[in-house]
Amino acid sequence: MYIHNFPTRIMGIINANDDSFFENSRFSGVDAISKISSMIKDGATIIDIGGVSSRPGSIQVSEEEELNRIKPICDMILEKQLFKKVTFSIDSYTPRVIEYALKSGFTIVNDITGLINNEVAKITAKYNATVVIMHMQGKPKDMQQDPQYTNVIDDIDSFFEKQIQKAKSFGIKNIILDVGIGFGKTLEHNLLLLKNMNHFTHFGYEILIGASRKSMIDKIIPTATEDRLSGTLAIHLHSIQKGASVVRCHDVKEHYQAIKVQEAISTIS
Repeated sequence: MYIHNFPTRIMGIINANDDSFFENSRFSGVDAISKISSMIKDGATIIDIGGVSSRPGSIQVSEEEELNRIKPICDMILEKQLFKKVTFSIDSYTPRVIEYALKSGFTIVNDITGLINNEVAKITAKYNATVVIMHMQGKPKDMQQDPQYTNVIDDIDSFFEKQIQKAKSFGIKNIILDVGIGFGKTLEHNLLLLKNMNHFTHFGYEILIGASRKSMIDKIIPTATEDRLSGTLAIHLHSIQKGASVVRCHDVKEHYQAIKVQEAISTIS
């Protein structure tokens, strides 16, 4: 039984960098455009493009370097008017990069820092874009070094409440929430968040789940990154039943099939 009124949307992942944790998600230039086309064909309604890895232990790159990585893809999206076929999301918390993407037809800002930077809030509002407010404890470089919470559900709920008010104060109207699986959380924290995902539906916004091929699967059953599709599907299908409606994943085709089968079972009377 679905506990929200939002249609399920698949957000395909394209990384315009060479150090993201899943090698098969790395693309540049023409290759990225080709992958976008196949993701649309496979059932993606959103494509999330990022130029910086946020895997545990990753080091932040310069604003210039990040912009150089995403610029060719943004230029081709604008030139080919691909934003008329699919919604584009920029996975960044760097103001210059975000603004360049929004000028190129992107309409979602996927901010892993959860709208901490006022400049990001201003730019998002200026272009009337949707913001994904994600929760992360610490920074990618150190976030998995002994994360601690008083109560992980309550702590993230308080964070969302505060950041939603901030978004509204800047004039941002469209918001998506993301609990940030694997971003400053132990396996137990991740499992608690998945089990209680429906708690966060009380805000009335769409909830994004993004656990594609993440290391929490390896902690449950030792598995190489390239072999974690089954575990990913289990997490994402569970999350949809618990209120998530945006599924951020590497494997669009497989997710589309699994979600359609789940929907057919859930809607039969």
